[in-house]
Amino acid sequence: MATAKVTIGYPHVAKTPGVCGGRARVESTRIRVYNVVFLHKDGASDEKIREAYPDLTPAQIHAALAYYYDNREEIDAEFGEDEHFFSEAERNWDELVVRNGGHPPSNPTPEERAIPRPFPWSPKK
Repeated sequence: MATAKVTIGYPHVAKTPGVCGGRARVESTRIRVYNVVFLHKDGASDEKIREAYPDLTPAQIHAALAYYYDNREEIDAEFGEDEHFFSEAERNWDELVVRNGGHPPSNPTPEERAIPRPFPWSPKK
């Protein structure tokens, strides 16, 4: 059975349970509004955003940004969730490295393998 898209009143923006965690995304893609906003906040022009997501049209980019400006609390909460995830991952990884004499374990336990390595970038701005 197909999952129904939730109509939210924005052209080019959709929310579908089970797709991108039900978060706002560019319709017919898995590109979240958050992703477009992240690049925009980082100073990317429309052209740079299209380099990152070549399937997006200028209208889709601007619709995602319009959605953000009308729903800032929702998208900013996503930024907060990601910042928390990255901070926790970095803290857990640092603790693991310290416990192993300053190096990642050479033969990690299943619990140690479950600790994500921190990314070389984070959403902190």
